Formats: sequence, C-alpha cells, structure tokens
Amino acid sequence: MAKKDDGNRTLSAKMDRDSYERQLAILQGELVKLQMHVRETGLRVIVLFEGRDSAGKGGVIKRITDRVSPRVFRVEALSAPSELERSQMYLQRYLSRFPSAGEVVLFDRSWYNRAGVEKVMGFCTDEEYEHFLETTPFFEKMITQSGIRLIKYWLEIDAEEQTKRFHQRIRDPRKIWKLSSMDIEAHKRWYDYSRARDAMFRATHTGWAPWHVVEANDKRRARLNCISHLLRQFDYPDLQTEKVVLPERQEPEGYREPDLGSFRIEELF
Repeated sequence: MAKKDDGNRTLSAKMDRDSYERQLAILQGELVKLQMHVRETGLRVIVLFEGRDSAGKGGVIKRITDRVSPRVFRVEALSAPSELERSQMYLQRYLSRFPSAGEVVLFDRSWYNRAGVEKVMGFCTDEEYEHFLETTPFFEKMITQSGIRLIKYWLEIDAEEQTKRFHQRIRDPRKIWKLSSMDIEAHKRWYDYSRARDAMFRATHTGWAPWHVVEANDKRRARLNCISHLLRQFDYPDLQTEKVVLPERQEPEGYREPDLGSFRIEELF
C-alpha cells in the first residue's frame, strides 16, 4: 500500500526483484553503448556520488560497473589522506585521479568530504571549511571549462531507513565490515549532517555543476533512476555490431589432456 513521505509525495511499495533485474539488464546494455561512445570520442567524464553513510553509493556504482570495462569506467574510493597528502593542497590528491581521454571516473565520495564528514567531525578548521565552500564552484568551473563532464549525485535517505540499514550491518556478518565507528557517530549526528548538506547545496549547486538528488530509500529504484539519469546526460549512438560466427577449433594433432587430479582443489559443493 502506498504511503506519504514528509514532502507529501506518494511512495510506491518496494520494487520486486524480477522487475528490477529486467530493467537493470536493459540499462546495463545502454551503459555498454555509452562505453563505446566514450572510448571512440575520447570523452572525459567525472561522476561523483555523495550521501549519508549507508545511502547506497557503493551499490549504485557496482551496478554501473558490473558489465562495462574497468579500463573505461574507473572507480576511485579514496581512504583517509596520508601524512604526505595532508601536507599538500586539499584538492591535489583528487586531481591526480581525474580522467584521461576515453575514461569515466566514478568517485565513491569525493572532495566533498570537506563539506560533510570533515566539517561535522571537526577534521578541518572553520576557515578551511568556509574556503572550500567559497572556492569549489570556481574549481568545478575550471573542470568543466577544460572539457571534462562533471555529474554530481546526492543519494538521499531518511533517518528511519538509515537506522534500519545500520541494524542490518550489525546483524549480517557479510556487512559488518561496512560499519565503522565513524558510522556510529554519523548516526548520532543526523542533524549536523543535515545542516552540512544544506550548506553544501547552497554554496555549490551551480549551472555548470548542479547537484542531482536521488531518492534512495528503495535501493533498487535508486539504482535504476540514477543509471537512467546518467545515461540521459549523453547523446550516444546505438551500438552497431557485426554478426559473429565462431570458427571451428583446430585438430588436436596428437595432443592429449594430462591428468590434472593432483592440481584440483577439494570439491565441497
């Protein structure tokens, strides 16, 4: 049964797996076409993903990269800066990971760490934070003026959904690695993060690098909507493929398969 969210929008029930898989397969086929276009035209693209902890950034990125080449779609998920990086200009370590011709770089979190976790957790000074908000629009204008396509996504979940996902991580041994002490602190500081998000949008939503908000309470819909929106940012042609006929295998000419028994792993399943 449909329900209303705080913005009085009607929310549908969770998308079923079969419908999701069908639509995802179609979109991933389109991503292959986009890949060919990027490679052939030498496009340079940055797609960055931001959002609260557990918003589903990694899940969207995984579905984007599942069926395309890592030589074209490259993921950057930077860890905390090293001592050397902390001594450098803040944006320096991101610049070194920007795309070359024929590449799409997907940032799983980005330079906007300064506007989010660093601000909320006190990892930067107020002066550094204010300087970031003031200068980032100019930095991103330079990016786009250099010919790089910059696309920014914010994945939005509500407080109830975040709590639910954190509990799932606590209970599931496959997900517990995703839960850090920083996540626990982020859960407590929900409204500090809300204020930081709002300030970030006000300062860095520009005509040349706008923010795109993806409703992400339903992971499946979020993935499909985000990929669909990403594809619509490009005018790429349909993929023309020639019919492929497999040739006959060569004759063995006396070759015999060896006994691989001593090399085989123990079969438990």
